[in-house]
Amino acid sequence: MSATRQSVSAVLEVLEHKKTIGRNIIYKKVLPARAAVYAEFPSFLPPALIETLKKRGIERLYSHQSEALQHINDGNNIVVVTPTASGKTLCYNIPVVQAILENPEARALYIFPTKALSQDQYKELHEITGALGRDIRVYTFDGDTPASARKAIRNSGHIVVTNPDMLHTGILPHHTLWLKLFENLRYIVIDEVHHYRGVFGSHVANLLRRLKRICAFYKSRPQIICCSATIANPLELAEKLTGETFTLIDKNGAPQGERVFLFYNPPVINAELGMRKSSILEARRIAAYFLLNEVQTIIFARSRLRVEILLKYLKREMARLKRNPEKISGYRGGYLPNERHAIEEGVKSGHIMGVVSTNALELGIDIGQLNAAVLAGYPGTISSTWQQGGRAGRKTETSIIVLVATSSPLDQFIINHPDYFFGSSPEAGIINPDNIAIMGSHLKCACFELPIEEGEQFGQADINPLLSHLEESDILRHTGGRWYYTSEVYPAEEISLRSATAENFVVLNTSKNKAVIAEVDYDSAPFLIHEEAVYIHQSQTFHIDSLDWEGRTAYAREVDVDYYTDALSKTDVEVLTEDAHSPAPGNDNSPLSEMTFGDIRVTTIVAKYKKIKFETHENVGYGEVHTPPNEMRTESCWFTFRDDLKEDLEQKGHAIGDGIRALANLLSNVIPLYVMCDPKDFCVVPMVRSPHSQRPTIFIYDKYPGGTGIARRCFSIEKKLFSSALEMLNSCHCADGCPSCIGPALEIGDKGKTTALTLLKDIVLPI
Repeated sequence: MSATRQSVSAVLEVLEHKKTIGRNIIYKKVLPARAAVYAEFPSFLPPALIETLKKRGIERLYSHQSEALQHINDGNNIVVVTPTASGKTLCYNIPVVQAILENPEARALYIFPTKALSQDQYKELHEITGALGRDIRVYTFDGDTPASARKAIRNSGHIVVTNPDMLHTGILPHHTLWLKLFENLRYIVIDEVHHYRGVFGSHVANLLRRLKRICAFYKSRPQIICCSATIANPLELAEKLTGETFTLIDKNGAPQGERVFLFYNPPVINAELGMRKSSILEARRIAAYFLLNEVQTIIFARSRLRVEILLKYLKREMARLKRNPEKISGYRGGYLPNERHAIEEGVKSGHIMGVVSTNALELGIDIGQLNAAVLAGYPGTISSTWQQGGRAGRKTETSIIVLVATSSPLDQFIINHPDYFFGSSPEAGIINPDNIAIMGSHLKCACFELPIEEGEQFGQADINPLLSHLEESDILRHTGGRWYYTSEVYPAEEISLRSATAENFVVLNTSKNKAVIAEVDYDSAPFLIHEEAVYIHQSQTFHIDSLDWEGRTAYAREVDVDYYTDALSKTDVEVLTEDAHSPAPGNDNSPLSEMTFGDIRVTTIVAKYKKIKFETHENVGYGEVHTPPNEMRTESCWFTFRDDLKEDLEQKGHAIGDGIRALANLLSNVIPLYVMCDPKDFCVVPMVRSPHSQRPTIFIYDKYPGGTGIARRCFSIEKKLFSSALEMLNSCHCADGCPSCIGPALEIGDKGKTTALTLLKDIVLPI
């Protein structure tokens, strides 16, 4: 049972006055409650639909819902941008159901970013259509749909709820089996548009180009309804994703309870090293306090490993305090569908009081009413922070959001600049649908689905060079004014919309008859399930006895150990092309000789792992990893330093290696402030002696084959990057470097800060 409004407020008041916690709350923001703004149902809605909604407790619409329905009725594409739990779902469910009531042949296609969200939205839609008592057939079509049900869905589904991956592999390549859908398609609904950013968004934009080709072939022109959380450029993103024009609806009429937002900075435990107490341990302490006071809480962690560690710690804490540890659960990618569904229902019913999640629950899956959200580390963007915090206080009660900072420079910048966080518009969603590698992959799929006509547009870019290249590679054939797909390979199955490869590994529990316990994506496998790894699932530790790389299977057994493992990788960079050069910024003493943009080959080898003790996080040993190297061609910009820099710095008592490593770490924390991307989308690699130039070099590259525009953007704003790096370094008061600026001195080198400061001053400041 969730705490009442009064008890949440009381719990918060006690929390703030606890010395061990209150003294580390460095900023508090109270966001006042907001009353609803209502509007009546539009007169053009069928009376039966209005009556059904009223029976479900919806007596009136919020103002943004009414505005959305009016624009849709006028024939406009719309993008609705309002906060979490503001009733965006009705903005598309009402017009879709209305269209089917008025014309039983009408069809709609719903696209959600994940299977879990598709299943969740299906339930709500099915309740409305069921209450109407009409023959409106709603189906989900995803990887879990039984083969026996697929024919019925294709032939009779009025509303098909799917995700981009299934649209990519299961619907568009087989469009001839979906005649009823495509000939009568009235609406395309794209929910959670803000999620379609970076690599995934660039793929989805090309996927929607393919979808529009199929619709045009069957002579349908559906309206598009998009919904998004608050981001800086929702209209631009929707139009770039779809290639259509939209009307923006962003005046929220839904009510909002009072929200209290706390910025929590863990205490410094080593002033000389600038080290703060672990954000994981502090998040555990705060979350445990909420849970002990019956405040239903969601805790967000930034990786799967951190989720499992936090979950293990919280279960231990609950058991120590004589509370039921089974009332706390994890939630992340890799859990099996039935397991995720049971957790969602447990949170919604209140049986689960605490859930520890990655950003998998950042999306609008209905998990009911929660009262507190604890974020163990800044999620990487302001938009994601609000999405995660918005999971608490979904009705009108007081809710609590606590952002627990890590020692990283980016976290420390956010936590110490609340005006930037609360005053800035959330970040823009950036996509690059004309990325050659991504667009080329989808052109193969498009040709497989329908031959491409000469002169046909596929976005705004000139596709003829790509088509000619694919013909030279014996993938396409040009004849009779058309391009035909000729390869024997089924193209869609070779393309993953979310990563460089579509292949996943399964983890089998040999302690229980080789039951499947999880899936792990290809890129994560060398880090998480290498031989001798300790893999954590729902706080249970498993030892990976063997990894069958060819068979994509890991064999694990249950163990009780007091440590977990963290793999370490080594990266080699080979320059392939130099496409653009730029003179080095700075004064006559600039340590840089030139900046270059081009293509590189990146080889990543996971060679070692370390054992880390639970609770203390001390290193208790190492081991070797034997997995195949991962190669990738991508875009990069790199900064090359002068040949004589090493001697010059040594004469001043500096160290080139320390300085280059420190500067690379600073840049990796500055880039997300300007490029608006996830820190995991790019990599910064320092080399004291690059094999390419034999000189000190810092490479910035996109962590996706072909690149997504991040390195290209960095190449054009290098002065801003170096200026901000200098500002970040100057604002930190540590002596020799710490996790809040350049990183720990033990890892970077004790001359890292002073050397980086010298380098940056000569790059940024005039003489």
